[in-house]
Amino acid sequence: MIEDSGTSEEKEKTIGELMEKFAGLMARLRSPGGCPWDLKQNPQSLSKHLLEEAYETVHAIEEGDWEHLAEELGDLLLQIVFQARIAEENGRFSLADVIRGITEKIERRHPHIFGDVKVNSAEEVASNWDEIKRGEKERKGAERVAAHVGLPALMAAFKIQGEAARIGFDWDSPEGVYEKIEEEIREVADSHLKGDENLEKEMGDLLFSVVNLARHLGVDPEKALRKSCKEFARRLHVMEREARRKGGSLKSMTLRQLDELWEDAKKDRSEGG
Repeated sequence: MIEDSGTSEEKEKTIGELMEKFAGLMARLRSPGGCPWDLKQNPQSLSKHLLEEAYETVHAIEEGDWEHLAEELGDLLLQIVFQARIAEENGRFSLADVIRGITEKIERRHPHIFGDVKVNSAEEVASNWDEIKRGEKERKGAERVAAHVGLPALMAAFKIQGEAARIGFDWDSPEGVYEKIEEEIREVADSHLKGDENLEKEMGDLLFSVVNLARHLGVDPEKALRKSCKEFARRLHVMEREARRKGGSLKSMTLRQLDELWEDAKKDRSEGG
């Protein structure tokens, strides 16, 4: 547990000193004679680790595991400092540029704190943020859509559809999306029966439509799917436990037996569900 002691100025100085030490540690790992593994890495090879650490951080938050969250945030910080160090070695930018850039952005997008703009709610803050952001980028609708393509697919679909809606390209109601999903399911089934090369495309269209429905219903698809994944894992664990208790395994059971275990697992909350 980190104790809360000292003045704000002392704390900031300590954080600055710690960050400087951490950046120096990374520089040493990447210097001649440093760690062979670290020296071998590049932005592309590290990108998967950046994603993994980000998701593990989110998981710790969802679980309310605050001690573990501190560790995960440290792992995430490592990936940021690592990427910045490689960029500096190649004359692109430095860790100082990263910190300076985000500091200026935060100040610019909070004129109600660092300027004379008045706001009365969190909704107004969010609206101002979006307006300032659009002014900074000066992107047209299609350009804003394209800017989200690099995100994880589920999140990208959600944000892309939101941008399309802002320029008027959207369904009027959820009912239209329901019909679209039914159409996409038929196309997936048809492609599957034909065994043609369009199956992947049709499946993508179906998933895209499902995300669109979630958006229209006010549901975060990433959060909803993560909850479903967690619940599925919980139920499967209960099923395996019950199968062992009965002296068997899930593989040895019939579909009817598996279905019964599944229904029982839905009611069993002993595994933290």
